[in-house]
Amino acid sequence: MNKKIELGEDLVKKYPQSRYLPPVYYSLTIAYMQTNQVQKMLDVGDKEVALVPNDITTLAILAQTISRTTNSSTPNAAQQLDKAATYAKKAIELAPTLPKPENLTEETFTAGKNQALIAAHSGLGLVLIKHGKNADAIPEFEQAVKLDTNPDPVNYYLLGMANKSTSHFDDAIAAFNKCAAAPGPMQAQCKAQADDTKKKSATELSAPK
Repeated sequence: MNKKIELGEDLVKKYPQSRYLPPVYYSLTIAYMQTNQVQKMLDVGDKEVALVPNDITTLAILAQTISRTTNSSTPNAAQQLDKAATYAKKAIELAPTLPKPENLTEETFTAGKNQALIAAHSGLGLVLIKHGKNADAIPEFEQAVKLDTNPDPVNYYLLGMANKSTSHFDDAIAAFNKCAAAPGPMQAQCKAQADDTKKKSATELSAPK
């Protein structure tokens, strides 16, 4: 992976005007994401979407990453969250209009498009949560888990939190239980949230659907 990054960075330095920059930028975006070099990933991803504004995969990855890595101590946090929302909305808007490339099967094309939509809906949902708009975030996370053949436990956790915050306790418990059923680092946290929501639902009124 480091070799791949090195080759990509060398190419960008040597040929800054090359017509092959978009695929190189895309490869670097993915490579930086896989090696957890978030700032480099965001920088190169921005360059890629400036050259290829309809690349829904990069738009969606950036939206999800910015939403998950931006917190109150992030410089220009509000601007970063606005950017994430813009990228996510653009990916969601563009996805239905994309023509299928000749060399892809319908199945592969749809799967790729869905992966981008999952990240875009998840990114937009988290931006809405961070703005305190939990009710608006719920349908975004519902779409993210619905489109995913193997849903990310983080999306179930965030769906649970959005439902819990809006007093949709049964839906919150269902989401937390699905998250808790997936092995991994979120399991204990989701189980604790499911238990806490059950206690809350015993003493507080649930919001109507």
